[in-house]
Amino acid sequence: MKLTRLLTNKLTSFWFLSLAAVASLFLLTAFISFMQLTSEFQQQKVTELETMLVHHFESGESSMPLDSWLPSVLSAYKVTSLVLKDRGKTLYEHHAKEDSSGFVYYESQLNHGSNLSLSMKLPQPFKMYSFSWLPLIVFLTGIGFIVLFVRSGYLWLSTQLQGIEDLAVRSKLILNNDYEQALAEKGHGKPRMINRALTHMLLELDDAQKQRARFDQFIRSNTFLDPETGIGNRLFLKNRLDALSNDRGMMAPGVLFLLEMEDLDLLLQEIGEELIDEILLQTISDINQILDSQANSIFSRRSYNQFAIVVPQISLKDVEKLAAKLLKVCLNHQLPDGISSDDFYHIGAAYFKVGEAKEQLIEEAERALRAAQFQGSSGWFMYDKGAVDEELAKGSVRWRSFLEYALVNRRLVVFSQPVVDSDMETHHLEISSRIRDNQENLIRATLYIPMAIKCGLTPQFERQVIETVLFDLLGDRNDTKTKYSVNLSLDTLMSRAFIRWLKTTLLEYRHLTPRLIFEINEDIVVHNREQLASRLDMIRKMGASLCVDRVGQEVVSTQYIKECHFDLIKLHRSIVRQIHLRQENQLFVRSLIGGLYRTEVQVFAEGVESFEEWQTLKILGVSAGQGSIFSDPVEEV
Repeated sequence: MKLTRLLTNKLTSFWFLSLAAVASLFLLTAFISFMQLTSEFQQQKVTELETMLVHHFESGESSMPLDSWLPSVLSAYKVTSLVLKDRGKTLYEHHAKEDSSGFVYYESQLNHGSNLSLSMKLPQPFKMYSFSWLPLIVFLTGIGFIVLFVRSGYLWLSTQLQGIEDLAVRSKLILNNDYEQALAEKGHGKPRMINRALTHMLLELDDAQKQRARFDQFIRSNTFLDPETGIGNRLFLKNRLDALSNDRGMMAPGVLFLLEMEDLDLLLQEIGEELIDEILLQTISDINQILDSQANSIFSRRSYNQFAIVVPQISLKDVEKLAAKLLKVCLNHQLPDGISSDDFYHIGAAYFKVGEAKEQLIEEAERALRAAQFQGSSGWFMYDKGAVDEELAKGSVRWRSFLEYALVNRRLVVFSQPVVDSDMETHHLEISSRIRDNQENLIRATLYIPMAIKCGLTPQFERQVIETVLFDLLGDRNDTKTKYSVNLSLDTLMSRAFIRWLKTTLLEYRHLTPRLIFEINEDIVVHNREQLASRLDMIRKMGASLCVDRVGQEVVSTQYIKECHFDLIKLHRSIVRQIHLRQENQLFVRSLIGGLYRTEVQVFAEGVESFEEWQTLKILGVSAGQGSIFSDPVEEV
């Protein structure tokens, strides 16, 4: 763009200088011609005077004294000085009043039958003539018209070349893959046909990208969603359970519900597919409304008449309330005549805690479902195996007191985990946090963050994390390159006080801002895009990078990644887990990376735990990975 403007300026300047040079050459030629003409005119007068003197002496008119006629002639010719000699003897001498201007000297021999010599002094020929007002006005008017013409031509050429600069602006944006801005910059590019062609191609490209996003969503929908109900399928449930567990078992407490509709397949033959679909859709809609208040919940279909619900980070008391709500909304449904809801819905629940095996969890939920069916009427059942997490069972009042104490006394402990690229170089460090209690025990984030959300203290904790990163980690003078990523929750991003503080802080430490990466959950971005657009745009304009994590947790269009201008995305661990054995997960990654072709968005992976997973991810085009294969979270001192 700068080069194009520079060339435009050079072209207009060359044109202007060319016209100025022509005009100057014209004036110079006229001036030289004027001097030459006056000089020749003066030379003619000198020749005429010499002829007159020769004629005077040859015609025998020597008896007529020179004083009688020569002075008037010399005055007419403006001769300043004249000396006429014969063999060294002065015959006539004339001297007029001189001024301080320059003179021209003439000396010649009059050899026409005599030995006369003549010497004269005349003023400079071009000084003998002066312009009158009329020629001067004509001359100045001509100069004015020339200047006006040159100026008008310069402005016209600059206007014409501005269209080329507009085309250069759009071309630069296209080369930088900023297609949206290039489409918005329609301008007045010239030639107009090229400008319209660019607009047409950009519109076609935008539509093709949207079609690609819809096609990618279609692929993922057919891979992970149940085609009849639109919720997750059995494969989706397996991936999400894998993400909640590792080799040591489940990583957080929670509950697994299995909801089964009794003899739904036999009922299909009696009442038809249309009524069955209506029952399923109504049941799914009501359950989704209940699960909206449960963060990170999973709802999927295991078989034709059985559904699975997983809710992590929930206490045993809340499990009983949630089970009662689920059963209540199911019993409120109006079933076709002749079908009773008293023995139609059965729910089996299995509560799990940290470290329990995933396979054991599913087995216990199936046993609980069988027990609920043996009871003979619609209801729910859960084995009481004493799996209550004591910390999670604390009351809300105790949790609020403890969390406020941790904030005031800065009991937050920061951990970092490296994100490693394909060259095994650290791209950045992701920051996580824990709380140290009075017994010097560390309370994990999966335990205290849900309680902080309930108590409305999430913005304060995340602000303290950012302060620690800015003041302690980024303030290290020995390390001026390492980048750090910090997670932001929905409550934090929607807090006006936090956004004002963040804007002020980033302005104050703008030299450190390029080393900050803010991560936002994909679920938060997708469902709150309009409310978060201005806040995310502010963070990006301040110089920080934006990352969306847990990508693939839900089946959604990836168009939001381009619209919100994210720099990084992190695949959810449910996609990464055993990806070398799962063709459908590989298809998801290929589709995602293909949809981001020609963008600068980098794709990273979370939860990489084996060499085979990392090799497969690199082959698929993933830029960097994060997980236990590289390093576990390390406490930052």
